[in-house]
Amino acid sequence: MAKSAPDGYTLFIAALPFSVIQSLFKTPFDVTKDFTPIIQAGVSDNMLVAHPAFPVNSVKELIAAAKARPGRVNYGSSGNGTSVHLSMELFKSMTKTFMTHIPYKGSAPVVTDLIAGQVDVMFDNVPNVIQHVKAGRMKALAVSGPKRSPLAPDVPTVVEAGVPGYEVTVWFGVMAPAGTPRDIVMRLNAESAKIINSPEVRERFSRQGVEPATGTPEQFGVLIKSEVARWAKVIKDAGIKAD
Repeated sequence: MAKSAPDGYTLFIAALPFSVIQSLFKTPFDVTKDFTPIIQAGVSDNMLVAHPAFPVNSVKELIAAAKARPGRVNYGSSGNGTSVHLSMELFKSMTKTFMTHIPYKGSAPVVTDLIAGQVDVMFDNVPNVIQHVKAGRMKALAVSGPKRSPLAPDVPTVVEAGVPGYEVTVWFGVMAPAGTPRDIVMRLNAESAKIINSPEVRERFSRQGVEPATGTPEQFGVLIKSEVARWAKVIKDAGIKAD
């Protein structure tokens, strides 16, 4: 993508892990210099869930359990550097707790093992777990975003549940190669905004727990730079390595 012609005909969708990649791998490109932000498309939350038999029913109880038994509580993720992994590492850092990480290759197997009781807790994208929560196969403790999810209005945010300042939103948006002319960037931004704000796309986003974002290319660029810096610190402090 970084080496493609900057003519507006080659685009890609970047998501939160895009801002993490340079902190985990040696890359032949620079995330903030070799790409042109076009538009942020949407945001969603991760949900903190537990196996129904796991003896905690709130964030405060989870913190207490993790502090009482350092390393004995385990959590699963869909792999090192994913948003669900980083959500928990940020949680651990802010709550000064230690839980054992069990990385999986994807969301489906860790969800299966949490339902089976092999995993105690995990963060995962709300659409991936909400049906299991409603069916009683998991219990929801909190959502990671700044406000409650419309898919789970009774579930508090992590902040409401007792961790001031905690926030993780899973974002995604459209990018182009660096050097794409300004008029093309603005045309793509405007046309993308029309699509994102169309009734059919907004309705589909809503069903998946995604909130449309849009905004200017500059706003998306500021977000990416701030996320690169934020997660670089979390990764360094936690000593996270690539799989």
